[in-house]
Amino acid sequence: MDMYAVPNPEIPECPPGLEYLTQVDQLLIKQKVELVEALVGFESNNKYEVRNSLGQNVFYAVEENDCLSRQCCGPMRSFNIHVLDNFGQEVITVTRPLKCSSCCFPCCLQELEVQSPPGNTVGFVKQQWHPFSPKFIVSNEHSEPVLKINGPFCGWSCLPDVDFEILTMDEVSKIGKISKQWTGLLREMFTDSDNFGIQFPMDLDVKMKAVMIGACFLIDFMFFETPN
Repeated sequence: MDMYAVPNPEIPECPPGLEYLTQVDQLLIKQKVELVEALVGFESNNKYEVRNSLGQNVFYAVEENDCLSRQCCGPMRSFNIHVLDNFGQEVITVTRPLKCSSCCFPCCLQELEVQSPPGNTVGFVKQQWHPFSPKFIVSNEHSEPVLKINGPFCGWSCLPDVDFEILTMDEVSKIGKISKQWTGLLREMFTDSDNFGIQFPMDLDVKMKAVMIGACFLIDFMFFETPN
């Protein structure tokens, strides 16, 4: 696969390893198909390729988890996802705690923390309670709300392409979206491997771009990581 492997100069206020994100306004996240999972339904750690609009591999992401959690907790499981650059250096860590999943109880809301570099928090994604639609608040490292993510009304799992809109806090302006893209009938039926596109403004804070990658992983687990 074609890889983007040219080192970038240091940029002020930019976490090391994220310099390339200052140059892009969209990313494609492709979950890799696991043969064992597709054939026998044995849940394995998720793996993702993060590509630019030219199809070049920018980052590689792998879930860290134990077998018991994957088999018993399924898509509700806690996880650490390590995002590596093409030099094998970890540039982003995404952490999700274990919580129950229920739209009926506001106490069972999902969240995750994004660190870049590992150990340095850059933002959070927290689910807002709503009986019918997915809604999230995107916060900075100080837990100050910055953006909102709103998903479609009930029935998203039946649609070929699903958009989660990225909005300003007043919900007046749409500045981007996270899109789950149709991957073909056989793949949709027999695996839970999905493709996602992320679009955001070129001048969006690079830390928030990293948080959007984390938000994409959370959306995948919550709504599309289902047994087939």
